This record gives sequence, structure tokens and C-alpha cells, in this order.
Amino acid sequence: MNSIAKFNDYRTKMNEKIMAADNKVIKRFFNLDTNAYAEGELDVKSKEMIGLACSMVLRCDDCIKYHLGKCYEVGLTSKEIYEVFSIATLIGGSIVIPHLRRAAEYWEELENQ
Repeated sequence: MNSIAKFNDYRTKMNEKIMAADNKVIKRFFNLDTNAYAEGELDVKSKEMIGLACSMVLRCDDCIKYHLGKCYEVGLTSKEIYEVFSIATLIGGSIVIPHLRRAAEYWEELENQ
């Protein structure tokens, strides 16, 4: 199983388990997250680019993979992705570089699937 399928399968499995606990606060937080990335005054593409840049600066590899997948789904090009990478690296500094490497590798996998 490739890393994209592995990531998505794990995320789905664990989200189902978490939702099955039926915790009102967690459900509301997940719903807030879903609604924040829905079409609004900003389009979904812009919101996913913002989410990707923030995830890189915060150095969350799972979040980076999630937003890269969404960016791929909404049709971002490699040039657009690398522009987001450049902004995130500029804002986050050199500590973002290891995450940049993994993000570039994951983006390549998305493009080659």
C-alpha cells in the first residue's frame, strides 16, 4: 500500500473511531474545521493553500499531508504548491525545511498516483 492510501486509510479509520465516541465537543470541533474550509468569501483553493502554509509553519506532517491531498483534489499545480512552500519556509524559517522535504516528496507521490 502506498503512503497516500496508508495515510488516508488510517485517518478515516481513526476519525470513525473518534466520532463513534459521540463526544459533543470533538464533534463540534471537527464540524467547525469542515465548515472553515468550505466555499465562502474565499474559494476552497485559497483556503487549502492557507491551511497548507499554516500547517508547514506549525510543523504538523499529518496536517501537511491532508492539505496537500486537498490541494491536489482542487487542482493546484506544482508551481502553485512550490509558491506556498516558499511562503511557509520564509515565515517558518529553517526549522520548516525537514517538513518541506517530506511535503515535496508527498506532493510528488500525489502527482504520480
